Amino acid sequence: MDDQLEISETNKEKNQIIVNKKYKFNLRYITNSTKLFKCTEYKTVKKCKSYIILNDNNKVIKYENKHTHPGKEYDASVSIVKHKMKNEIRKTSIPFDINPKHIYNEISEEIGLICPEYNSIKSQISRYIKKQLPPDISKFNEIPDESEYYINERDENFMIFKNSNIIIFQSPFQTELFIKYNENMFADGTFYIAPIFGYQVFIKRIYAPEINRFYTTSLYILNNKEQATYELSFEELKK
Repeated sequence: MDDQLEISETNKEKNQIIVNKKYKFNLRYITNSTKLFKCTEYKTVKKCKSYIILNDNNKVIKYENKHTHPGKEYDASVSIVKHKMKNEIRKTSIPFDINPKHIYNEISEEIGLICPEYNSIKSQISRYIKKQLPPDISKFNEIPDESEYYINERDENFMIFKNSNIIIFQSPFQTELFIKYNENMFADGTFYIAPIFGYQVFIKRIYAPEINRFYTTSLYILNNKEQATYELSFEELKK
């Protein structure tokens, strides 16, 4: 198969294949050793009969290229960008400790002119970030004191404080940076990505000369925006 094949995913996070950055194929069924993908236009008036069969190692066994319609480069690029962004989000142990626009900028440079505008996928990516938290939490007081979600890849617990109004996340590495460079600290809050059980996400950053960049040293989920809550957030980090 000389065509360019990329693995992607649907909005429902099901497997998808994109060919030549313009034809999309969704997974239809799986057997013991193969996976069948059909063109997304096969149920439309186009009745496209194109399909791809992969083996267990995702190698193409058969590709029937019988497209009855032109390719949709823009639609394909939207799927590719969302898939790549979700992959980056899945890699982090703290989904809110990322800037989706920065991820988008890197991916858009790679894709080129056909890349969709960030605002066209912004709301979907924000919803995906919110979904990464445990789905059974709907109120702030339901946040557990201990959880597997508080453990990073180095087996470190990064949830350092919790009461009825605030929960603070900071890894040992972030603690070291904060202690060393807290003379120049920047703080900002956003309501846009706050989970359903919280009121605001609050982030603190420092500038670390040794890595020549701003670095997030703590992340908070607040239950309100009262002055006492903000004051407590700073007091806890001084301990």
